[in-house]
Amino acid sequence: MADTTSAGSGGPIHVSPPPPDGILEISGGVGGITVQLEELDAGAVKLDGLADRLATIEMELFNTWQQLGAYQNQPRITGTAALIAVGEARDDVQKVRMELQRTSSQVRSCRSEYEFAETAARTLWMLRLSEPGVELQKHVDFWRTGFLNGDATETLVANAAAVLPAITPGVQWAVPALHTGTVVATPEESMSIDLDATPAGLLDRVRLLEERGSGFIEVIEVDNNGAKAYVVIIPGTQVHDQDSGTNPFDLGGIVDGMGNNSAQVNAAVLQSLRAAGAQPGADVVGVGYSQGGIHAMNLAADERFRKEYHMKYVLTAGSPISRITPPPEVSTLHLEHRTDWVPGSDGLANPDTRNQVTVTMTNDLYVRGGEDAGLGPGHNLSGYEEAARLVGTSKDPSLAQSTAVLGGVLGAGGVATATRFSLAKTPPPPPPMERRDPFSGRPQRGAK
Repeated sequence: MADTTSAGSGGPIHVSPPPPDGILEISGGVGGITVQLEELDAGAVKLDGLADRLATIEMELFNTWQQLGAYQNQPRITGTAALIAVGEARDDVQKVRMELQRTSSQVRSCRSEYEFAETAARTLWMLRLSEPGVELQKHVDFWRTGFLNGDATETLVANAAAVLPAITPGVQWAVPALHTGTVVATPEESMSIDLDATPAGLLDRVRLLEERGSGFIEVIEVDNNGAKAYVVIIPGTQVHDQDSGTNPFDLGGIVDGMGNNSAQVNAAVLQSLRAAGAQPGADVVGVGYSQGGIHAMNLAADERFRKEYHMKYVLTAGSPISRITPPPEVSTLHLEHRTDWVPGSDGLANPDTRNQVTVTMTNDLYVRGGEDAGLGPGHNLSGYEEAARLVGTSKDPSLAQSTAVLGGVLGAGGVATATRFSLAKTPPPPPPMERRDPFSGRPQRGAK
């Protein structure tokens, strides 16, 4: 939060990130540095306006003091006393004006110092350098888990993720497993559920959905005091040989999300919402784990989707979403773990903005010999469910405001209707057959 010293002391004004809440580090939201700077800038403008008004009063008092000079030889009670009183009043107004101007100048210096620090940090990032403490933590986490942590992954990937949209066609041509095709949604089952509408309860729906099998999403209809709202649950990456390239959440789904703005998955989600009975203009909450978080954020940024529905809130867990910019009216909450490399695989830290809150778990994790750690202990969905539970009990202002927005959309939860859809994409085309020389077995020249 913004800190300053007592009036007249000449001390500086500083901004700082919110303090850690146990094992949670919070950035962004109403307590984030960006909002602090916005509030300080607005305060500086108001201080300047007050100083200008006081300068006008100061001038008027000075003019009055000059006019009273002609009466200083009159009896003291009517002459000199009035002259002294007006002069002292002018001095007092001048002191207040100068204090306001000093404070305003400090605010602007704070902004300049922060921008300088941001520039220096950006330069270090471009040079692939880190502060000593951050660099040491990278090595310690790798020794404990065998995986790069989020900071190390961001440094390694850096600008590489930015070029993925441009090279997506070539990537799909070279690696058929990364193919993205048209995705079709088919309703499979509908059931009544007792919905826990907290972040932890919504991530639990991800777990239940993934237990159902591969290629499923879930659309939950919630009645919030007579208004219908909908939750879209999107799973993480699923790689199974039996899917034969038809699962939109396979490795090709990552390409669709990071290289094609989730165009294929988004179309299927729209189709599913309509089939679930969502009327145009309905409020929607997107929830995604890992790859699913990419699709949920792309849905929030999709103009086609926003023309039909109102995305109000997005919850992601372990997702690389820093390069996706949601509109200001969409509140987002992003759960990450310091040791999870996946959120860092887009090469950037999440932005610190009013509508985006990032929560990073900082507890130490270990991988013991012979243990199957999957994508790393920091990427486990169960860990993110624990983070969501801690978010729900936190008193941090950014988290309290974020969860309040979620509650405003979904209410307290309770009885709701969940409809599951199976999503299937067109499989990649088979590789072209080569004509070979029947004697040597070598491809014939010019043969396709």
